Amino acid sequence: MAASTEPRPEQTTAEVTWYNWAVLALASAGWIFDVFEGQLFNITRGQMLPELLGVPPDSAQVKLYGDALLGVFLVGGTIGGLLFGSLADRIGRRPTLVITILMYSLFSGLTAFVTHWTHVAVLRFLVAMGVGGEWAVAASLVAEVFPTRNRAIAGGIFHASSVFGTMGAGLVALLTGSKWRLAYLIGVAPALLTLFVRWIVRESDVWVKATAQERKGGDLRELLGVAPWNVRAIACMLLAAVGLATFWSITVAGQDLAREALLREGRSPEQAAESAKVAYSWIQTLGGGLGLLLFAPLANRIGRKAAFIFYHVAAVASVYAVCLLPRTYHELLWLLPIFGFLTLGMHAGYAIYFPELFPTRLRATGTSFGFNVGRLAAAPMLWLSGYLKSKYGLETTLLLLSNLYLVGLLLLLPLPETRGRELID
Repeated sequence: MAASTEPRPEQTTAEVTWYNWAVLALASAGWIFDVFEGQLFNITRGQMLPELLGVPPDSAQVKLYGDALLGVFLVGGTIGGLLFGSLADRIGRRPTLVITILMYSLFSGLTAFVTHWTHVAVLRFLVAMGVGGEWAVAASLVAEVFPTRNRAIAGGIFHASSVFGTMGAGLVALLTGSKWRLAYLIGVAPALLTLFVRWIVRESDVWVKATAQERKGGDLRELLGVAPWNVRAIACMLLAAVGLATFWSITVAGQDLAREALLREGRSPEQAAESAKVAYSWIQTLGGGLGLLLFAPLANRIGRKAAFIFYHVAAVASVYAVCLLPRTYHELLWLLPIFGFLTLGMHAGYAIYFPELFPTRLRATGTSFGFNVGRLAAAPMLWLSGYLKSKYGLETTLLLLSNLYLVGLLLLLPLPETRGRELID
Protein backbone atom coordinates (compact mmCIF):
# COMPACT_ATOMS: atom_id res chain seq x y z
CA MET A 1 0.00 0.00 0.00
CA ALA A 2 1.39 3.41 -0.93
CA ALA A 3 2.23 5.69 1.95
CA SER A 4 -0.18 8.58 2.39
CA THR A 5 1.16 12.09 1.84
CA GLU A 6 -1.70 13.78 3.67
CA PRO A 7 -0.32 16.09 6.39
CA ARG A 8 -0.84 14.88 9.94
CA PRO A 9 -1.41 17.37 12.74
CA GLU A 10 1.07 15.76 15.12
CA GLN A 11 3.91 16.56 12.71
CA THR A 12 2.80 19.85 11.18
CA THR A 13 2.37 21.77 14.43
CA ALA A 14 5.01 22.78 16.93
CA GLU A 15 3.16 20.99 19.73
CA VAL A 16 4.02 17.56 21.10
CA THR A 17 1.01 15.24 20.94
CA TRP A 18 0.10 11.79 22.15
CA TYR A 19 1.40 10.32 18.88
CA ASN A 20 4.84 11.84 19.42
CA TRP A 21 4.98 10.35 22.90
CA ALA A 22 3.75 6.99 21.63
CA VAL A 23 6.49 6.85 19.02
CA LEU A 24 9.08 7.85 21.62
CA ALA A 25 7.81 5.18 24.02
CA LEU A 26 7.95 2.44 21.38
CA ALA A 27 11.36 3.53 20.07
CA SER A 28 12.68 3.63 23.62
CA ALA A 29 11.24 0.21 24.41
CA GLY A 30 12.96 -1.18 21.33
CA TRP A 31 16.26 0.38 22.42
CA ILE A 32 15.83 -0.89 26.01
CA PHE A 33 15.44 -4.45 24.77
CA ASP A 34 18.23 -3.84 22.26
CA VAL A 35 20.62 -3.07 25.14
CA PHE A 36 19.11 -5.87 27.24
CA GLU A 37 20.00 -8.44 24.59
CA GLY A 38 23.53 -7.07 24.28
CA GLN A 39 24.22 -6.91 28.02
CA LEU A 40 22.66 -10.28 28.77
CA PHE A 41 25.67 -12.10 27.35
CA ASN A 42 28.16 -9.95 29.27
CA ILE A 43 26.40 -10.70 32.55
CA THR A 44 25.72 -14.43 31.95
CA ARG A 45 28.86 -15.55 30.13
CA GLY A 46 30.50 -16.44 33.46
CA GLN A 47 27.94 -19.24 33.82
CA MET A 48 27.41 -20.05 30.13
CA LEU A 49 30.95 -20.50 28.86
CA PRO A 50 32.31 -22.83 31.60
CA GLU A 51 29.37 -25.15 30.91
CA LEU A 52 29.74 -25.11 27.13
CA LEU A 53 33.53 -25.32 27.15
CA GLY A 54 33.72 -27.88 29.95
CA VAL A 55 36.23 -25.82 31.95
CA PRO A 56 36.29 -24.26 35.45
CA PRO A 57 34.82 -20.74 35.80
CA ASP A 58 38.26 -19.26 36.47
CA SER A 59 39.80 -20.81 33.35
CA ALA A 60 41.62 -18.46 30.96
CA GLN A 61 39.50 -19.97 28.17
CA VAL A 62 36.40 -18.31 29.58
CA LYS A 63 37.99 -14.88 29.15
CA LEU A 64 39.43 -15.79 25.73
CA TYR A 65 36.18 -17.09 24.25
CA GLY A 66 34.17 -14.35 25.94
CA ASP A 67 36.24 -11.65 24.25
CA ALA A 68 36.08 -13.49 20.93
CA LEU A 69 32.29 -13.68 21.10
CA LEU A 70 32.15 -9.99 21.97
CA GLY A 71 34.15 -9.37 18.80
CA VAL A 72 31.62 -11.42 16.84
CA PHE A 73 28.86 -9.26 18.32
CA LEU A 74 30.60 -6.05 17.24
CA VAL A 75 31.03 -7.33 13.68
CA GLY A 76 27.40 -8.44 13.49
CA GLY A 77 26.24 -5.07 14.79
CA THR A 78 28.23 -3.28 12.12
CA ILE A 79 26.90 -5.39 9.26
CA GLY A 80 23.33 -5.27 10.55
CA GLY A 81 23.53 -1.53 11.12
CA LEU A 82 24.67 -0.84 7.57
CA LEU A 83 22.14 -3.24 6.06
CA PHE A 84 19.09 -2.12 8.02
CA GLY A 85 20.03 1.57 8.09
CA SER A 86 20.08 1.57 4.29
CA LEU A 87 16.91 -0.51 4.18
CA ALA A 88 15.07 1.95 6.44
CA ASP A 89 15.87 4.80 4.04
CA ARG A 90 14.56 2.71 1.15
CA ILE A 91 11.42 0.96 2.45
CA GLY A 92 10.59 3.01 5.54
CA ARG A 93 11.20 3.17 9.28
CA ARG A 94 8.26 1.07 10.46
CA PRO A 95 8.86 -2.21 8.56
CA THR A 96 12.59 -2.07 9.26
CA LEU A 97 11.94 -1.51 12.96
CA VAL A 98 9.70 -4.59 13.03
CA ILE A 99 12.32 -6.73 11.26
CA THR A 100 15.17 -5.71 13.56
CA ILE A 101 13.21 -6.22 16.80
CA LEU A 102 12.03 -9.66 15.67
CA MET A 103 15.57 -10.56 14.68
CA TYR A 104 17.27 -9.81 17.97
CA SER A 105 14.40 -11.24 20.04
CA LEU A 106 14.05 -14.61 18.31
CA PHE A 107 17.74 -15.35 17.92
CA SER A 108 18.37 -14.40 21.54
CA GLY A 109 15.68 -16.87 22.59
CA LEU A 110 17.29 -19.63 20.54
CA THR A 111 20.47 -19.15 22.57
CA ALA A 112 18.71 -21.03 25.37
CA PHE A 113 19.11 -24.26 23.37
CA VAL A 114 22.79 -24.09 22.38
CA THR A 115 25.11 -27.01 23.08
CA HIS A 116 28.41 -25.64 21.73
CA TRP A 117 30.17 -22.27 21.77
CA THR A 118 30.00 -22.08 17.95
CA HIS A 119 26.20 -22.05 18.21
CA VAL A 120 26.51 -19.03 20.50
CA ALA A 121 28.81 -17.33 17.98
CA VAL A 122 26.29 -17.70 15.13
CA LEU A 123 23.35 -16.59 17.24
CA ARG A 124 25.20 -13.64 18.78
CA PHE A 125 26.11 -12.49 15.26
CA LEU A 126 22.45 -12.59 14.22
CA VAL A 127 21.26 -10.91 17.44
CA ALA A 128 23.84 -8.19 16.84
CA MET A 129 22.57 -7.57 13.31
CA GLY A 130 19.13 -6.78 14.71
CA VAL A 131 20.57 -4.74 17.57
CA GLY A 132 22.78 -2.70 15.23
CA GLY A 133 19.91 -1.93 12.87
CA GLU A 134 17.28 -1.07 15.48
CA TRP A 135 19.10 1.85 17.10
CA ALA A 136 19.67 3.89 13.94
CA VAL A 137 16.13 3.33 12.66
CA ALA A 138 14.54 4.30 15.98
CA ALA A 139 16.81 7.33 16.43
CA SER A 140 15.95 8.58 12.93
CA LEU A 141 12.23 8.06 13.50
CA VAL A 142 12.25 10.00 16.77
CA ALA A 143 14.20 12.87 15.18
CA GLU A 144 11.75 13.08 12.28
CA VAL A 145 8.57 12.92 14.32
CA PHE A 146 9.35 15.56 16.97
CA PRO A 147 9.24 19.32 16.38
CA THR A 148 12.63 21.05 16.15
CA ARG A 149 12.50 22.63 19.60
CA ASN A 150 11.73 19.27 21.25
CA ARG A 151 13.95 17.04 19.12
CA ALA A 152 17.02 17.01 21.38
CA ILE A 153 15.00 16.27 24.52
CA ALA A 154 13.21 13.40 22.77
CA GLY A 155 16.49 12.00 21.46
CA GLY A 156 18.03 12.27 24.91
CA ILE A 157 15.13 10.43 26.54
CA PHE A 158 15.31 7.79 23.81
CA HIS A 159 18.98 7.04 24.36
CA ALA A 160 18.83 7.39 28.16
CA SER A 161 16.24 4.61 28.28
CA SER A 162 19.12 2.22 27.55
CA VAL A 163 19.96 2.09 31.25
CA PHE A 164 16.77 0.09 31.85
CA GLY A 165 18.12 -2.51 29.44
CA THR A 166 21.33 -2.85 31.46
CA MET A 167 19.40 -2.95 34.73
CA GLY A 168 16.94 -5.46 33.31
CA ALA A 169 19.71 -7.75 32.14
CA GLY A 170 21.34 -7.53 35.55
CA LEU A 171 18.04 -8.27 37.31
CA VAL A 172 17.23 -11.24 35.07
CA ALA A 173 20.74 -12.62 35.57
CA LEU A 174 20.42 -12.33 39.34
CA LEU A 175 16.95 -13.94 39.37
CA THR A 176 17.95 -16.83 37.12
CA GLY A 177 21.36 -17.37 38.73
CA SER A 178 23.16 -20.32 37.20
CA LYS A 179 20.10 -21.07 35.00
CA TRP A 180 21.40 -18.86 32.22
CA ARG A 181 19.28 -20.62 29.59
CA LEU A 182 16.14 -19.29 31.26
CA ALA A 183 17.52 -15.75 30.99
CA TYR A 184 17.76 -16.11 27.20
CA LEU A 185 14.23 -17.50 26.94
CA ILE A 186 13.04 -14.29 28.60
CA GLY A 187 14.86 -12.50 25.78
CA VAL A 188 12.09 -13.53 23.36
CA ALA A 189 9.64 -11.14 25.05
CA PRO A 190 10.57 -8.04 22.98
CA ALA A 191 9.07 -9.72 19.90
CA LEU A 192 5.65 -8.73 21.26
CA LEU A 193 6.68 -5.11 20.85
CA THR A 194 6.40 -5.44 17.08
CA LEU A 195 2.62 -5.74 17.38
CA PHE A 196 2.44 -2.23 18.85
CA VAL A 197 4.88 -0.87 16.28
CA ARG A 198 2.71 -2.13 13.43
CA TRP A 199 -0.46 -0.87 15.12
CA ILE A 200 0.65 2.63 16.17
CA VAL A 201 3.66 3.81 14.16
CA ARG A 202 3.24 5.55 10.82
CA GLU A 203 5.97 6.70 8.50
CA SER A 204 7.19 10.22 9.24
CA ASP A 205 6.05 13.02 6.96
CA VAL A 206 9.62 13.92 6.05
CA TRP A 207 10.32 10.36 4.85
CA VAL A 208 7.03 10.25 2.94
CA LYS A 209 7.87 13.58 1.30
CA ALA A 210 11.35 12.40 0.30
CA THR A 211 9.90 9.19 -1.14
CA ALA A 212 7.26 11.11 -3.11
CA GLN A 213 10.03 13.13 -4.73
CA GLU A 214 11.52 9.83 -5.94
CA ARG A 215 14.88 10.44 -4.32
CA LYS A 216 16.87 7.24 -3.96
CA GLY A 217 17.41 6.53 -0.29
CA GLY A 218 20.01 4.52 1.55
CA ASP A 219 22.79 4.85 -1.05
CA LEU A 220 26.13 4.15 0.63
CA ARG A 221 27.94 5.40 -2.46
CA GLU A 222 26.37 8.82 -2.02
CA LEU A 223 27.02 8.81 1.73
CA LEU A 224 30.71 8.01 1.34
CA GLY A 225 31.37 9.62 -2.02
CA VAL A 226 29.63 13.00 -1.87
CA ALA A 227 30.61 15.97 0.29
CA PRO A 228 29.69 17.00 2.90
CA TRP A 229 27.98 13.72 3.79
CA ASN A 230 31.17 11.67 3.52
CA VAL A 231 33.12 13.97 5.85
CA ARG A 232 30.29 13.92 8.37
CA ALA A 233 29.88 10.14 8.16
CA ILE A 234 33.57 9.50 8.82
CA ALA A 235 33.72 12.07 11.64
CA CYS A 236 30.61 10.53 13.26
CA MET A 237 32.08 7.05 12.92
CA LEU A 238 35.33 8.06 14.63
CA LEU A 239 33.49 10.03 17.34
CA ALA A 240 31.29 7.01 18.07
CA ALA A 241 34.37 4.75 18.00
CA VAL A 242 35.89 6.85 20.79
CA GLY A 243 32.69 6.62 22.82
CA LEU A 244 32.24 2.89 22.28
CA ALA A 245 35.92 2.06 22.82
CA THR A 246 35.92 3.94 26.11
CA PHE A 247 32.59 2.37 27.08
CA TRP A 248 33.85 -1.20 26.67
CA SER A 249 37.33 -0.55 28.04
CA ILE A 250 36.63 2.10 30.72
CA THR A 251 32.94 2.44 31.66
CA VAL A 252 32.25 -1.29 32.10
CA ALA A 253 35.47 -1.53 34.13
CA GLY A 254 33.50 -0.01 36.99
CA GLN A 255 32.47 -3.60 37.72
CA ASP A 256 36.13 -4.68 37.78
CA LEU A 257 37.08 -1.78 40.06
CA ALA A 258 34.32 -2.79 42.47
CA ARG A 259 35.33 -6.46 42.40
CA GLU A 260 39.00 -5.67 43.06
CA ALA A 261 38.07 -3.34 45.94
CA LEU A 262 35.96 -6.07 47.53
CA LEU A 263 38.70 -8.66 47.11
CA ARG A 264 41.18 -6.33 48.83
CA GLU A 265 38.76 -6.12 51.76
CA GLY A 266 38.70 -9.91 52.12
CA ARG A 267 35.48 -10.88 50.33
CA SER A 268 35.39 -14.26 48.59
CA PRO A 269 35.62 -14.26 44.77
CA GLU A 270 31.97 -15.33 44.56
CA GLN A 271 30.75 -12.60 46.91
CA ALA A 272 32.90 -9.99 45.19
CA ALA A 273 31.58 -10.97 41.76
CA GLU A 274 27.91 -10.76 42.79
CA SER A 275 28.28 -7.46 44.65
CA ALA A 276 30.27 -5.98 41.76
CA LYS A 277 27.42 -6.84 39.36
CA VAL A 278 25.02 -4.82 41.49
CA ALA A 279 27.49 -1.93 41.81
CA TYR A 280 27.83 -1.74 38.04
CA SER A 281 24.36 -2.64 36.72
CA TRP A 282 22.46 -0.53 39.27
CA ILE A 283 24.52 2.04 41.17
CA GLN A 284 26.85 3.12 38.37
CA THR A 285 24.17 2.73 35.72
CA LEU A 286 21.76 5.03 37.58
CA GLY A 287 24.39 7.75 37.38
CA GLY A 288 24.88 6.94 33.72
CA GLY A 289 21.17 7.31 33.09
CA LEU A 290 21.16 10.80 34.59
CA GLY A 291 24.14 11.72 32.46
CA LEU A 292 22.29 10.58 29.34
CA LEU A 293 19.16 12.53 30.28
CA LEU A 294 21.02 15.75 30.99
CA PHE A 295 22.94 15.77 27.72
CA ALA A 296 19.84 17.04 25.88
CA PRO A 297 19.07 20.15 27.97
CA LEU A 298 22.78 20.97 28.00
CA ALA A 299 22.94 20.57 24.21
CA ASN A 300 19.90 22.82 23.82
CA ARG A 301 21.47 25.49 26.00
CA ILE A 302 25.10 25.56 24.87
CA GLY A 303 24.98 23.59 21.60
CA ARG A 304 25.62 20.01 20.55
CA LYS A 305 29.38 20.37 20.10
CA ALA A 306 29.91 22.23 23.38
CA ALA A 307 27.95 19.52 25.23
CA PHE A 308 30.25 16.86 23.77
CA ILE A 309 33.29 18.89 24.81
CA PHE A 310 32.02 19.16 28.39
CA TYR A 311 31.37 15.42 28.72
CA HIS A 312 34.66 14.38 27.13
CA VAL A 313 36.78 16.63 29.34
CA ALA A 314 34.82 15.79 32.49
CA ALA A 315 35.07 12.05 31.71
CA VAL A 316 38.87 12.26 31.96
CA ALA A 317 38.57 13.82 35.42
CA SER A 318 36.11 11.11 36.53
CA VAL A 319 38.51 8.34 35.48
CA TYR A 320 41.30 9.87 37.55
CA ALA A 321 38.88 10.20 40.48
CA VAL A 322 37.77 6.54 40.59
CA CYS A 323 41.31 5.26 40.03
CA LEU A 324 43.18 7.44 42.51
CA LEU A 325 40.81 8.61 45.26
CA PRO A 326 38.91 5.64 46.82
CA ARG A 327 40.59 3.84 49.71
CA THR A 328 37.65 1.50 50.43
CA TYR A 329 34.83 -0.16 48.52
CA HIS A 330 32.25 2.18 50.04
CA GLU A 331 34.22 5.24 48.98
CA LEU A 332 34.27 3.80 45.45
CA LEU A 333 30.48 3.34 45.57
CA TRP A 334 30.04 7.08 46.10
CA LEU A 335 32.12 7.82 43.02
CA LEU A 336 30.70 5.20 40.66
CA PRO A 337 27.47 7.13 39.85
CA ILE A 338 29.55 10.21 38.96
CA PHE A 339 31.87 8.02 36.89
CA GLY A 340 28.85 6.55 35.09
CA PHE A 341 27.29 10.00 34.60
CA LEU A 342 30.36 11.45 32.88
CA THR A 343 31.63 8.45 30.90
CA LEU A 344 28.22 7.34 29.60
CA GLY A 345 26.31 10.62 29.24
CA MET A 346 27.94 11.59 25.92
CA HIS A 347 26.32 8.59 24.23
CA ALA A 348 22.95 10.38 24.19
CA GLY A 349 24.58 12.85 21.85
CA TYR A 350 24.86 10.23 19.11
CA ALA A 351 21.07 9.79 19.01
CA ILE A 352 20.53 13.57 19.11
CA TYR A 353 23.31 14.82 16.84
CA PHE A 354 23.84 12.17 14.15
CA PRO A 355 20.29 12.28 12.65
CA GLU A 356 20.59 16.08 12.37
CA LEU A 357 23.70 15.85 10.17
CA PHE A 358 22.20 13.97 7.19
CA PRO A 359 19.34 14.51 4.72
CA THR A 360 16.21 12.37 4.97
CA ARG A 361 17.25 10.01 2.17
CA LEU A 362 20.49 9.25 4.05
CA ARG A 363 19.45 9.84 7.66
CA ALA A 364 19.18 6.24 8.89
CA THR A 365 22.09 5.18 6.66
CA GLY A 366 24.40 7.94 7.91
CA THR A 367 23.31 7.59 11.53
CA SER A 368 23.81 3.83 11.39
CA PHE A 369 27.17 4.12 9.63
CA GLY A 370 28.40 6.50 12.31
CA PHE A 371 27.29 4.42 15.28
CA ASN A 372 27.69 0.88 13.99
CA VAL A 373 30.91 1.15 12.00
CA GLY A 374 32.10 2.95 15.12
CA ARG A 375 31.50 -0.33 16.94
CA LEU A 376 33.86 -2.12 14.59
CA ALA A 377 36.47 0.60 14.77
CA ALA A 378 36.34 0.32 18.56
CA ALA A 379 37.02 -3.43 18.56
CA PRO A 380 40.87 -3.19 18.48
CA MET A 381 40.70 -1.10 21.66
CA LEU A 382 39.13 -4.07 23.44
CA TRP A 383 42.14 -6.21 22.60
CA LEU A 384 44.55 -3.40 23.50
CA SER A 385 42.69 -2.85 26.76
CA GLY A 386 42.96 -6.52 27.67
CA TYR A 387 46.69 -6.53 26.94
CA LEU A 388 47.35 -3.34 28.92
CA LYS A 389 45.33 -4.57 31.91
CA SER A 390 47.33 -7.82 32.01
CA LYS A 391 50.62 -5.91 31.76
CA TYR A 392 50.09 -2.72 33.80
CA GLY A 393 47.04 -3.42 35.95
CA LEU A 394 43.50 -2.06 35.91
CA GLU A 395 43.91 1.48 37.27
CA THR A 396 46.99 2.36 35.21
CA THR A 397 45.31 1.09 32.05
CA LEU A 398 42.19 3.16 32.66
CA LEU A 399 44.28 6.28 33.17
CA LEU A 400 46.13 5.64 29.90
CA LEU A 401 42.96 4.97 27.92
CA SER A 402 41.23 8.08 29.28
CA ASN A 403 43.30 10.05 26.75
CA LEU A 404 40.90 8.75 24.09
CA TYR A 405 38.29 11.23 25.34
CA LEU A 406 40.65 14.05 24.39
CA VAL A 407 41.08 12.57 20.90
CA GLY A 408 37.30 12.82 20.57
CA LEU A 409 37.51 16.60 20.88
CA LEU A 410 39.46 16.82 17.60
CA LEU A 411 36.79 14.83 15.76
CA LEU A 412 34.21 17.54 16.42
CA LEU A 413 36.13 20.10 14.36
CA PRO A 414 34.74 19.21 10.87
CA LEU A 415 31.14 18.89 12.10
CA PRO A 416 28.62 21.77 12.03
CA GLU A 417 26.57 23.01 14.96
CA THR A 418 22.90 21.97 14.51
CA ARG A 419 21.20 23.47 17.56
CA GLY A 420 17.85 25.04 16.57
CA ARG A 421 18.09 24.01 12.92
CA GLU A 422 15.42 22.13 10.97
CA LEU A 423 16.27 18.65 9.72
CA ILE A 424 17.90 18.55 6.28
CA ASP A 425 15.44 17.58 3.51
